[in-house]
Amino acid sequence: MMSQVPSTGSLLVTTTERPAGYEVTRALGQVFGVVVRSRGLGGNIVASLRALGGGEIVEYTRLVEDTRRHAIDRMIENARAMGANAIVMMRFDSSEMGQNMTEVVAYGTAATIERSNT
Repeated sequence: MMSQVPSTGSLLVTTTERPAGYEVTRALGQVFGVVVRSRGLGGNIVASLRALGGGEIVEYTRLVEDTRRHAIDRMIENARAMGANAIVMMRFDSSEMGQNMTEVVAYGTAATIERSNT
């Protein structure tokens, strides 16, 4: 016996193929969110000076974290447009574009899931 996932507006995003407690009832296809970002000139100068001393470069850490969140948000928007209530097998990919741009892609499989009662 299966019960529907509560429609609270939230969408389950998981890196697993089969979320615990749920059954994937339909795979709707690939879904992704792409973001390309660059630090401004001021941020690059501060980051370059910080790199001279070694350690974490917080300006770039923040940039990557914000970019990943934005890519996930876009991926979720695309999944909702497909009628999904979940994204399974979610992954990230990133690459450098030019000398100061970073591309981040969040991707996975848009799916419909139901809570299992077993």
